[in-house]
Amino acid sequence: MLRLYLRFYLALVASLVLFVIATAALWHFTGDSAEQAGVTLGRLVQNILPPATAPAVDQQTALGRLADGLKGNVTLFDPNGVAVASIGRSLPFPGDRHHDAVGMFRWDHAPASYVRLADGRWLVASVPMGTGPSRAAFHLILVLLALAIGVAAYPIVRQISRRLERLQDGVESLGAGDLEARVAVEGHDEVARLATSFNRAAAQIEQLVSSHKSLLANTSHELRTPLARIRLAVELMKDSIDAERMRGLTHDIAELDQLIDEILLASRLDSVTEIASDDLDLLALAAEECARYEEARLEGPVTPLHGDARLLRRLLRNLLENARRHGSPPTDVHLATNAGAVILTVQDGGPGVPAAEFEKVFEPFYRPTGTRNAAGTGLGLALVRQIARRHGGEARCVRVDDEGGGIRPGGGSRSAFEITLPR
Repeated sequence: MLRLYLRFYLALVASLVLFVIATAALWHFTGDSAEQAGVTLGRLVQNILPPATAPAVDQQTALGRLADGLKGNVTLFDPNGVAVASIGRSLPFPGDRHHDAVGMFRWDHAPASYVRLADGRWLVASVPMGTGPSRAAFHLILVLLALAIGVAAYPIVRQISRRLERLQDGVESLGAGDLEARVAVEGHDEVARLATSFNRAAAQIEQLVSSHKSLLANTSHELRTPLARIRLAVELMKDSIDAERMRGLTHDIAELDQLIDEILLASRLDSVTEIASDDLDLLALAAEECARYEEARLEGPVTPLHGDARLLRRLLRNLLENARRHGSPPTDVHLATNAGAVILTVQDGGPGVPAAEFEKVFEPFYRPTGTRNAAGTGLGLALVRQIARRHGGEARCVRVDDEGGGIRPGGGSRSAFEITLPR
Protein backbone atom coordinates (compact mmCIF):
# COMPACT_ATOMS: atom_id res chain seq x y z
CA MET A 1 0.00 0.00 0.00
CA LEU A 2 1.50 3.33 -1.10
CA ARG A 3 2.19 5.96 1.53
CA LEU A 4 0.20 9.16 1.28
CA TYR A 5 3.17 11.35 0.33
CA LEU A 6 4.07 8.94 -2.48
CA ARG A 7 0.52 9.22 -3.81
CA PHE A 8 0.77 13.01 -3.79
CA TYR A 9 4.17 12.92 -5.45
CA LEU A 10 3.24 10.34 -8.08
CA ALA A 11 0.12 12.36 -8.94
CA LEU A 12 2.30 15.43 -9.47
CA VAL A 13 4.85 13.54 -11.57
CA ALA A 14 2.06 11.99 -13.65
CA SER A 15 0.65 15.46 -14.28
CA LEU A 16 4.07 16.68 -15.43
CA VAL A 17 4.49 13.69 -17.75
CA LEU A 18 1.07 14.28 -19.29
CA PHE A 19 1.93 17.95 -19.75
CA VAL A 20 5.19 17.09 -21.54
CA ILE A 21 3.45 14.52 -23.78
CA ALA A 22 0.63 16.93 -24.64
CA THR A 23 3.06 19.75 -25.44
CA ALA A 24 5.24 17.49 -27.58
CA ALA A 25 2.19 16.20 -29.46
CA LEU A 26 0.96 19.73 -30.05
CA TRP A 27 4.40 20.69 -31.38
CA HIS A 28 4.42 17.63 -33.64
CA PHE A 29 0.99 18.21 -35.18
CA THR A 30 1.22 21.98 -35.56
CA GLY A 31 4.71 21.91 -37.07
CA ASP A 32 8.06 23.24 -35.91
CA SER A 33 8.71 26.79 -37.20
CA ALA A 34 12.46 26.46 -36.70
CA GLU A 35 12.62 23.22 -38.66
CA GLN A 36 10.40 24.61 -41.39
CA ALA A 37 12.72 27.62 -41.60
CA GLY A 38 15.67 25.27 -41.84
CA VAL A 39 14.03 23.29 -44.66
CA THR A 40 13.25 26.53 -46.54
CA LEU A 41 16.76 27.85 -46.05
CA GLY A 42 18.23 24.52 -47.20
CA ARG A 43 16.08 24.56 -50.34
CA LEU A 44 17.13 28.13 -51.23
CA VAL A 45 20.82 27.34 -50.72
CA GLN A 46 20.52 24.19 -52.82
CA ASN A 47 18.89 26.19 -55.64
CA ILE A 48 21.84 28.59 -55.67
CA LEU A 49 24.57 25.95 -55.43
CA PRO A 50 25.38 23.62 -58.34
CA PRO A 51 24.24 19.98 -58.09
CA ALA A 52 26.06 17.61 -55.75
CA THR A 53 27.57 15.90 -58.79
CA ALA A 54 29.15 19.13 -60.10
CA PRO A 55 32.95 19.47 -60.02
CA ALA A 56 34.50 20.74 -56.81
CA VAL A 57 35.72 23.89 -58.61
CA ASP A 58 32.15 24.83 -59.54
CA GLN A 59 30.94 24.21 -56.00
CA GLN A 60 33.80 26.29 -54.58
CA THR A 61 32.96 29.18 -56.92
CA ALA A 62 29.25 29.02 -56.06
CA LEU A 63 30.03 28.87 -52.34
CA GLY A 64 32.22 31.97 -52.72
CA ARG A 65 29.35 33.88 -54.29
CA LEU A 66 26.96 32.63 -51.57
CA ALA A 67 29.30 33.67 -48.74
CA ASP A 68 30.24 37.00 -50.28
CA GLY A 69 30.07 39.70 -47.61
CA LEU A 70 29.90 37.24 -44.66
CA LYS A 71 32.52 37.70 -41.98
CA GLY A 72 32.88 34.10 -41.03
CA ASN A 73 33.93 30.63 -42.07
CA VAL A 74 31.71 28.48 -44.32
CA THR A 75 32.22 24.84 -45.34
CA LEU A 76 30.14 22.66 -47.68
CA PHE A 77 30.07 18.89 -47.06
CA ASP A 78 28.76 16.10 -49.27
CA PRO A 79 26.30 13.53 -47.78
CA ASN A 80 29.25 11.38 -46.67
CA GLY A 81 30.77 14.18 -44.61
CA VAL A 82 33.60 15.02 -47.01
CA ALA A 83 34.34 18.75 -47.40
CA VAL A 84 33.92 19.77 -51.06
CA ALA A 85 34.21 23.55 -50.67
CA SER A 86 35.30 25.94 -47.96
CA ILE A 87 35.55 29.69 -47.25
CA GLY A 88 38.02 30.60 -44.53
CA ARG A 89 38.88 27.97 -41.91
CA SER A 90 37.49 24.51 -42.48
CA LEU A 91 34.68 23.70 -40.05
CA PRO A 92 33.87 20.22 -38.58
CA PHE A 93 31.17 18.00 -40.01
CA PRO A 94 28.09 18.04 -37.71
CA GLY A 95 26.22 15.10 -39.21
CA ASP A 96 27.59 12.53 -36.73
CA ARG A 97 25.97 14.39 -33.81
CA HIS A 98 23.07 16.36 -35.29
CA HIS A 99 20.26 15.28 -37.58
CA ASP A 100 17.86 18.25 -37.64
CA ALA A 101 17.38 20.41 -40.75
CA VAL A 102 18.90 23.39 -38.98
CA GLY A 103 20.79 23.68 -35.72
CA MET A 104 23.78 24.88 -33.77
CA PHE A 105 26.81 23.33 -32.06
CA ARG A 106 30.04 24.34 -30.34
CA TRP A 107 33.26 24.63 -32.34
CA ASP A 108 36.56 26.00 -31.12
CA HIS A 109 34.85 27.47 -28.02
CA ALA A 110 32.44 29.40 -30.24
CA PRO A 111 28.95 28.70 -31.63
CA ALA A 112 28.57 27.37 -35.17
CA SER A 113 25.42 26.64 -37.19
CA TYR A 114 24.48 24.26 -39.96
CA VAL A 115 21.79 23.69 -42.60
CA ARG A 116 21.10 20.29 -44.12
CA LEU A 117 20.19 20.52 -47.81
CA ALA A 118 17.51 18.40 -49.45
CA ASP A 119 20.07 16.42 -51.48
CA GLY A 120 21.93 15.39 -48.31
CA ARG A 121 24.73 17.99 -48.39
CA TRP A 122 25.57 20.06 -45.31
CA LEU A 123 26.33 23.78 -45.17
CA VAL A 124 28.20 24.74 -41.98
CA ALA A 125 29.04 28.31 -40.96
CA SER A 126 30.56 30.07 -38.00
CA VAL A 127 27.75 32.64 -38.21
CA PRO A 128 24.09 31.99 -37.19
CA MET A 129 21.71 30.51 -39.77
CA GLY A 130 18.02 30.11 -38.89
CA THR A 131 16.24 31.04 -35.66
CA GLY A 132 14.73 29.23 -32.67
CA PRO A 133 15.54 25.86 -31.11
CA SER A 134 15.04 22.57 -32.86
CA ARG A 135 12.38 20.05 -31.94
CA ALA A 136 14.88 17.90 -30.05
CA ALA A 137 16.12 20.91 -28.12
CA PHE A 138 12.55 21.89 -27.26
CA HIS A 139 11.77 18.36 -26.04
CA LEU A 140 14.95 18.36 -23.98
CA ILE A 141 13.97 21.65 -22.39
CA LEU A 142 10.54 20.22 -21.52
CA VAL A 143 12.04 17.10 -19.94
CA LEU A 144 14.57 19.11 -17.92
CA LEU A 145 11.84 21.46 -16.76
CA ALA A 146 9.65 18.53 -15.66
CA LEU A 147 12.58 16.97 -13.80
CA ALA A 148 13.36 20.25 -12.05
CA ILE A 149 9.73 20.67 -10.94
CA GLY A 150 9.57 17.05 -9.79
CA VAL A 151 12.74 17.34 -7.71
CA ALA A 152 11.66 20.66 -6.20
CA ALA A 153 8.15 19.36 -5.39
CA TYR A 154 9.33 16.29 -3.45
CA PRO A 155 10.35 18.06 -0.19
CA ILE A 156 7.14 20.12 -0.27
CA VAL A 157 4.94 17.04 -0.62
CA ARG A 158 7.02 15.17 1.96
CA GLN A 159 6.65 17.99 4.47
CA ILE A 160 2.85 17.91 4.18
CA SER A 161 2.65 14.13 4.50
CA ARG A 162 5.14 14.05 7.39
CA ARG A 163 2.78 16.21 9.41
CA LEU A 164 -0.03 13.76 8.65
CA GLU A 165 2.20 10.88 9.75
CA ARG A 166 2.90 12.61 13.05
CA LEU A 167 -0.84 13.08 13.48
CA GLN A 168 -1.33 9.38 12.76
CA ASP A 169 1.28 8.49 15.39
CA GLY A 170 -0.61 10.63 17.91
CA VAL A 171 -3.91 8.89 17.13
CA GLU A 172 -2.28 5.46 17.47
CA SER A 173 -0.67 6.46 20.79
CA LEU A 174 -4.03 7.66 22.08
CA GLY A 175 -5.66 4.43 20.94
CA ALA A 176 -2.94 2.42 22.68
CA GLY A 177 -3.82 4.04 26.00
CA ASP A 178 -1.47 7.02 26.18
CA LEU A 179 -4.02 9.65 27.12
CA GLU A 180 -1.31 12.32 27.26
CA ALA A 181 -0.52 11.92 23.54
CA ARG A 182 -0.57 15.23 21.67
CA VAL A 183 0.74 16.40 18.29
CA ALA A 184 2.52 19.62 17.38
CA VAL A 185 0.41 22.19 15.55
CA GLU A 186 2.44 23.34 12.54
CA GLY A 187 1.26 25.99 10.09
CA HIS A 188 -2.19 27.45 9.59
CA ASP A 189 -3.72 25.14 6.99
CA GLU A 190 -6.22 22.26 7.18
CA VAL A 191 -3.64 19.86 8.63
CA ALA A 192 -2.90 22.33 11.43
CA ARG A 193 -6.61 22.68 12.18
CA LEU A 194 -6.93 18.88 12.22
CA ALA A 195 -4.03 18.66 14.71
CA THR A 196 -5.72 21.28 16.89
CA SER A 197 -9.00 19.35 16.83
CA PHE A 198 -7.17 16.14 17.73
CA ASN A 199 -5.41 17.76 20.69
CA ARG A 200 -8.69 19.20 21.93
CA ALA A 201 -10.47 15.84 21.62
CA ALA A 202 -7.56 14.03 23.31
CA ALA A 203 -7.64 16.49 26.22
CA GLN A 204 -11.38 15.95 26.65
CA ILE A 205 -10.97 12.17 26.55
CA GLU A 206 -8.15 12.36 29.10
CA GLN A 207 -10.28 14.50 31.40
CA LEU A 208 -13.31 12.20 31.10
CA VAL A 209 -11.29 9.04 31.71
CA SER A 210 -9.44 10.66 34.61
CA SER A 211 -12.74 11.75 36.17
CA HIS A 212 -14.15 8.25 35.71
CA LYS A 213 -11.11 6.60 37.31
CA SER A 214 -11.14 9.07 40.17
CA LEU A 215 -14.85 8.52 40.78
CA LEU A 216 -14.43 4.75 40.69
CA ALA A 217 -11.45 4.79 43.04
CA ASN A 218 -13.04 7.23 45.48
CA THR A 219 -16.36 5.36 45.49
CA SER A 220 -14.64 2.05 46.14
CA HIS A 221 -12.56 3.61 48.88
CA GLU A 222 -15.55 5.23 50.55
CA LEU A 223 -17.42 1.92 50.56
CA ARG A 224 -14.90 0.53 53.02
CA THR A 225 -16.18 2.76 55.83
CA PRO A 226 -19.82 1.54 55.85
CA LEU A 227 -18.52 -1.98 55.17
CA ALA A 228 -16.41 -1.79 58.30
CA ARG A 229 -19.45 -0.62 60.29
CA ILE A 230 -21.53 -3.49 58.93
CA ARG A 231 -18.80 -5.96 59.85
CA LEU A 232 -18.66 -4.51 63.37
CA ALA A 233 -22.47 -4.66 63.70
CA VAL A 234 -22.48 -8.29 62.60
CA GLU A 235 -19.82 -9.12 65.17
CA LEU A 236 -21.91 -7.48 67.90
CA MET A 237 -25.03 -9.37 66.80
CA LYS A 238 -23.43 -12.80 66.37
CA ASP A 239 -24.81 -14.04 69.69
CA SER A 240 -28.37 -12.93 68.85
CA ILE A 241 -28.76 -14.46 65.36
CA ASP A 242 -28.60 -18.06 64.23
CA ALA A 243 -25.35 -19.52 62.93
CA GLU A 244 -26.64 -20.06 59.38
CA ARG A 245 -27.60 -16.42 58.90
CA MET A 246 -24.31 -15.39 60.51
CA ARG A 247 -22.34 -17.46 57.99
CA GLY A 248 -24.33 -15.95 55.14
CA LEU A 249 -23.72 -12.38 56.32
CA THR A 250 -20.04 -13.08 56.85
CA HIS A 251 -19.73 -14.54 53.37
CA ASP A 252 -21.53 -11.59 51.78
CA ILE A 253 -19.31 -9.13 53.61
CA ALA A 254 -16.16 -10.98 52.54
CA GLU A 255 -17.33 -11.06 48.93
CA LEU A 256 -18.15 -7.35 48.99
CA ASP A 257 -14.76 -6.60 50.55
CA GLN A 258 -13.05 -8.62 47.81
CA LEU A 259 -15.04 -6.82 45.11
CA ILE A 260 -13.99 -3.42 46.47
CA ASP A 261 -10.38 -4.58 46.65
CA GLU A 262 -10.39 -5.77 43.04
CA ILE A 263 -12.10 -2.59 41.81
CA LEU A 264 -9.43 -0.52 43.56
CA LEU A 265 -6.67 -2.65 42.04
CA ALA A 266 -8.19 -2.35 38.54
CA SER A 267 -8.45 1.42 38.97
CA ARG A 268 -4.81 1.67 40.06
CA LEU A 269 -3.66 -0.45 37.11
CA ASP A 270 -5.54 1.86 34.75
CA SER A 271 -4.02 5.00 36.23
CA VAL A 272 -0.34 4.05 36.60
CA THR A 273 1.96 4.13 33.56
CA GLU A 274 4.79 2.04 35.05
CA ILE A 275 4.95 -0.85 37.48
CA ALA A 276 7.70 -2.06 39.77
CA SER A 277 10.31 -4.25 38.12
CA ASP A 278 12.18 -6.52 40.54
CA ASP A 279 14.25 -9.64 40.02
CA LEU A 280 12.12 -12.57 41.16
CA ASP A 281 11.50 -16.27 40.62
CA LEU A 282 8.03 -17.07 39.32
CA LEU A 283 8.38 -20.69 40.46
CA ALA A 284 8.86 -19.56 44.06
CA LEU A 285 5.87 -17.22 43.87
CA ALA A 286 3.75 -19.99 42.36
CA ALA A 287 4.83 -22.42 45.08
CA GLU A 288 3.79 -20.00 47.82
CA GLU A 289 0.38 -19.44 46.26
CA CYS A 290 -0.20 -23.12 45.45
CA ALA A 291 0.50 -23.94 49.11
CA ARG A 292 -2.80 -22.24 49.97
CA TYR A 293 -4.77 -24.78 47.91
CA GLU A 294 -4.69 -28.50 48.67
CA GLU A 295 -5.79 -29.44 45.13
CA ALA A 296 -3.04 -27.42 43.39
CA ARG A 297 -0.10 -29.24 41.78
CA LEU A 298 2.94 -27.28 40.58
CA GLU A 299 5.46 -28.34 37.96
CA GLY A 300 8.20 -26.48 36.15
CA PRO A 301 11.77 -25.19 36.28
CA VAL A 302 13.18 -22.15 38.05
CA THR A 303 11.98 -19.17 36.00
CA PRO A 304 13.65 -15.84 36.87
CA LEU A 305 12.11 -12.70 35.41
CA HIS A 306 11.54 -9.00 36.07
CA GLY A 307 8.17 -7.92 37.38
CA ASP A 308 6.02 -6.69 40.23
CA ALA A 309 5.91 -9.50 42.82
CA ARG A 310 2.68 -8.20 44.43
CA LEU A 311 0.82 -8.07 41.13
CA LEU A 312 2.12 -11.45 39.98
CA ARG A 313 1.00 -13.00 43.28
CA ARG A 314 -2.43 -11.56 42.65
CA LEU A 315 -2.43 -13.00 39.12
CA LEU A 316 -1.60 -16.49 40.42
CA ARG A 317 -4.12 -16.24 43.25
CA ASN A 318 -6.93 -15.20 40.93
CA LEU A 319 -6.21 -18.09 38.56
CA LEU A 320 -6.14 -20.62 41.41
CA GLU A 321 -9.26 -19.16 43.00
CA ASN A 322 -11.06 -19.25 39.64
CA ALA A 323 -10.14 -22.94 39.25
CA ARG A 324 -11.34 -23.73 42.79
CA ARG A 325 -14.66 -21.93 42.37
CA HIS A 326 -15.60 -22.89 38.82
CA GLY A 327 -13.63 -26.05 38.12
CA SER A 328 -12.88 -29.41 39.64
CA PRO A 329 -9.72 -30.70 41.37
CA PRO A 330 -6.92 -31.21 40.76
CA THR A 331 -5.56 -27.87 39.56
CA ASP A 332 -2.34 -28.25 37.57
CA VAL A 333 0.03 -25.28 37.38
CA HIS A 334 2.77 -25.66 34.81
CA LEU A 335 5.74 -23.34 34.15
CA ALA A 336 7.86 -23.41 30.98
CA THR A 337 10.22 -21.12 29.06
CA ASN A 338 10.13 -20.49 25.32
CA ALA A 339 12.04 -17.94 23.18
CA GLY A 340 12.80 -15.57 26.03
CA ALA A 341 9.33 -15.80 27.57
CA VAL A 342 7.81 -17.57 30.56
CA ILE A 343 4.62 -19.54 29.92
CA LEU A 344 2.35 -20.17 32.89
CA THR A 345 -0.52 -22.62 32.31
CA VAL A 346 -3.30 -23.31 34.81
CA GLN A 347 -5.77 -26.15 34.18
CA ASP A 348 -8.31 -27.75 36.48
CA GLY A 349 -10.10 -31.08 36.18
CA GLY A 350 -13.42 -29.61 35.11
CA PRO A 351 -14.94 -29.47 31.60
CA GLY A 352 -13.37 -26.06 30.97
CA VAL A 353 -14.64 -22.94 29.25
CA PRO A 354 -16.70 -23.25 26.02
CA ALA A 355 -14.74 -22.13 22.95
CA ALA A 356 -17.25 -19.35 22.26
CA GLU A 357 -16.44 -17.78 25.64
CA PHE A 358 -12.62 -17.88 25.47
CA GLU A 359 -12.44 -14.10 25.17
CA LYS A 360 -15.59 -13.20 27.07
CA VAL A 361 -14.33 -14.67 30.35
CA PHE A 362 -11.76 -11.86 30.50
CA GLU A 363 -14.44 -9.17 30.37
CA PRO A 364 -15.21 -7.47 33.72
CA PHE A 365 -18.23 -8.93 35.55
CA TYR A 366 -18.79 -11.61 32.90
CA ARG A 367 -19.90 -15.01 34.20
CA PRO A 368 -19.53 -18.09 31.97
CA THR A 369 -22.55 -20.19 31.12
CA GLY A 370 -23.66 -22.24 34.11
CA THR A 371 -21.90 -20.04 36.72
CA ARG A 372 -24.32 -17.11 36.92
CA ASN A 373 -25.02 -17.70 40.61
CA ALA A 374 -21.54 -18.93 41.59
CA ALA A 375 -19.38 -17.10 44.08
CA GLY A 376 -16.90 -14.52 42.89
CA THR A 377 -16.79 -10.91 41.79
CA GLY A 378 -16.46 -11.35 38.04
CA LEU A 379 -13.24 -9.30 38.01
CA GLY A 380 -10.66 -12.01 38.73
CA LEU A 381 -9.81 -12.99 35.14
CA ALA A 382 -10.10 -9.40 33.94
CA LEU A 383 -7.40 -8.49 36.47
CA VAL A 384 -5.30 -11.47 35.32
CA ARG A 385 -5.22 -10.15 31.76
CA GLN A 386 -4.66 -6.57 32.94
CA ILE A 387 -1.69 -7.60 35.10
CA ALA A 388 -0.21 -9.74 32.30
CA ARG A 389 -0.43 -6.88 29.81
CA ARG A 390 1.09 -4.47 32.32
CA HIS A 391 4.11 -6.78 32.29
CA GLY A 392 4.23 -6.79 28.48
CA GLY A 393 2.62 -10.22 28.22
CA GLU A 394 -0.78 -11.69 27.44
CA ALA A 395 -3.44 -13.90 29.04
CA ARG A 396 -5.66 -16.16 27.00
CA CYS A 397 -7.84 -19.24 27.25
CA VAL A 398 -6.65 -22.15 25.07
CA ARG A 399 -7.88 -25.59 24.08
CA VAL A 400 -5.78 -28.45 25.54
CA ASP A 401 -5.44 -32.19 25.14
CA ASP A 402 -4.72 -34.44 28.11
CA GLU A 403 -3.80 -37.55 26.15
CA GLY A 404 -0.38 -38.73 27.28
CA GLY A 405 -0.39 -36.52 30.34
CA GLY A 406 0.76 -32.97 30.83
CA ILE A 407 -0.71 -29.74 29.51
CA ARG A 408 -0.31 -29.25 25.79
CA PRO A 409 -2.08 -27.13 23.14
CA GLY A 410 -4.02 -29.25 20.70
CA GLY A 411 -7.36 -30.90 20.23
CA GLY A 412 -9.72 -32.23 22.87
CA SER A 413 -12.66 -30.73 24.70
CA ARG A 414 -10.98 -29.07 27.72
CA SER A 415 -9.43 -25.65 28.22
CA ALA A 416 -6.70 -23.97 30.25
CA PHE A 417 -5.54 -20.46 31.03
CA GLU A 418 -2.17 -19.61 29.46
CA ILE A 419 -0.17 -16.59 30.63
CA THR A 420 2.85 -15.45 28.61
CA LEU A 421 5.32 -13.08 30.30
CA PRO A 422 8.61 -11.72 28.88
CA ARG A 423 11.74 -12.80 30.74
